[in-house]
Amino acid sequence: MKKKTAALMLAAAMAVSLTACGGSGGTSETKAESSAAADTSAKKEEAETEAAGEKKDGSEYKIGLVTDVGGVNDGSFNQSSWEGLQKAAEDFGVEVNYLESSTDADYVPNIETFIDEEYDLIISVGYMLADATKQAAEANPECKFAIIDDATIDLPNVTCLMFRQEQASYLVGYVAGLMTETDNIGVVIGMTNETMNLFGYGYCAGAIDANPDITIQQFNANSFADPATGKTNAGTAITNGADIVFHAAGATGLGVIEACQEAGVYAIGVDRDQYNDAPGTVITSAMKRVDTAVYDSVESLLNGTLEGGLHTYDLAAGGVDIAPSQDLLPEDVKKAVEDVKAKILAGEVTVPASKEEFEAAYSDVYQLD
Repeated sequence: MKKKTAALMLAAAMAVSLTACGGSGGTSETKAESSAAADTSAKKEEAETEAAGEKKDGSEYKIGLVTDVGGVNDGSFNQSSWEGLQKAAEDFGVEVNYLESSTDADYVPNIETFIDEEYDLIISVGYMLADATKQAAEANPECKFAIIDDATIDLPNVTCLMFRQEQASYLVGYVAGLMTETDNIGVVIGMTNETMNLFGYGYCAGAIDANPDITIQQFNANSFADPATGKTNAGTAITNGADIVFHAAGATGLGVIEACQEAGVYAIGVDRDQYNDAPGTVITSAMKRVDTAVYDSVESLLNGTLEGGLHTYDLAAGGVDIAPSQDLLPEDVKKAVEDVKAKILAGEVTVPASKEEFEAAYSDVYQLD
């Protein structure tokens, strides 16, 4: 019985094969049915492709990334930017490369290298590259640029990618306020300026709203590439009673995480999900999706829709958020964070985005601006 069934199946398969290849044994009705089936299959495949998002061919495009002094392995926004560019290379076939800046003096020559090699889009990572990017964009109006964390360049060939980092920082500050057992936490930022202070405003506001009795120790490392100073700052905070320390300091923050790990207290990461850098130490991270912004910029370039001007990524658009790694967060804390996130999105909670807004609600608690 099994042999007979197998023989019948083999005969049927041969008949279909002959019909599909135009064999003389197929009737016009069989051919029509085969054609209809093929058409249906093609339509199904086309629909599946559209549903998955059609992948564009970017094989003729070259995209270059210039890091700030933190370097491409800073565990923070340089690394996240490069990861976004690598994903674009994988999805669209674009050629990608990066140049690291060891000092400020490297910004101009690194950008010029990509210009000389006729790259289609040059992405500058960080506001510290603003002057070099503006200079290059003015001198090369035919070349397209994008810059992360700077909104000062008003040129048609420069796309400014900005983020509401105060919203993500508020959420992790809220976590710190709920989880501290000493009512004492810390924050280390890489530099004091309008952009970086947004991290401080958000973090302090969230911590105070969650725990009005909290003490927040604050440190300016004055560098994004100095893990030793980050470790020293965090060590000082821990010695003075902090049991959770947040960093917004690029590669400097790697030292903050190390100090927390050695002392057995919690750290909070920034820009990307840093849980895996120290799984028992990093309870969450204030995510700023620079990888998404970089990816979107490449896709827009391929679509012919990349425009100069300001593009802001916020909580509503998924451009900032709390990290998905939450193994160390108790269920009640997770729920509290989701509740306050919903209130931010609904406009019931306003996260301060300037010194004036912060001090109107929280007085002069933030000391680094």
